[in-house]
Amino acid sequence: MKTMNAYAPCPQCGGTNAEKMRFTWWGGVLGPKILTHVKCPACGKTYNGKSGKDNTTGIVIYSVIAAILALGLAVVMFAALGALMFATR
Repeated sequence: MKTMNAYAPCPQCGGTNAEKMRFTWWGGVLGPKILTHVKCPACGKTYNGKSGKDNTTGIVIYSVIAAILALGLAVVMFAALGALMFATR
C-alpha cells in the first residue's frame, strides 16, 4: 500500500517525495520543525512543506529572533556577573 506524501509538491521540479529536514546550519534542530522545511530528493530544492513556497523570509526572521534572544541572554548574564562582582567587594 502506497502512502500519500504529506508535503506540498516541489516548486522547482514538481516532485512529490519531499523529505523532512532534520537539521540545518541556520536553525539547528528546531528551525526546520518550526518552518516545516523540506528537501526534494529529485532536484535538491529546499522549501516550506506546507505552502510549497520558499522559506527565505522565514529563515531570516527566525535567525534575527534567535540573534536577539542570544544577545539579550548575554546582556543579562554580564549584568548578573557585574552585580555579583560589585556585591562581593
